[in-house]
Amino acid sequence: MQSLRDSAKDLAAFDVAYYMVSLDTPEKNYEFAKSLDAEFPVISDVSGEAAKAYGVMKEGRPYPMRWTFYIDPDGIVRKVDREVNPDTAGADAVRTLQELGFPRR
Repeated sequence: MQSLRDSAKDLAAFDVAYYMVSLDTPEKNYEFAKSLDAEFPVISDVSGEAAKAYGVMKEGRPYPMRWTFYIDPDGIVRKVDREVNPDTAGADAVRTLQELGFPRR
């Protein structure tokens, strides 16, 4: 979350929506985002339904995998980054958006 927060200005140059999805409650996600001064949404998937649909839950693992999905305006998944580095996730997302040719504002 900190890396995405720190890359907010660079991400804002693109005409995209970005957010995180967590299995935690909305209240817990709100407090976590607030504690880190994050200004992007953290969506709660308490049931895990979305996590299962996107294939990020593995049997025997209590938490979803940290993957980034790049979905274009037509709803097409252009790329899935399955090796997300939390320390560089924001800069990596900016680079990938550039490489994929996502529109700029």
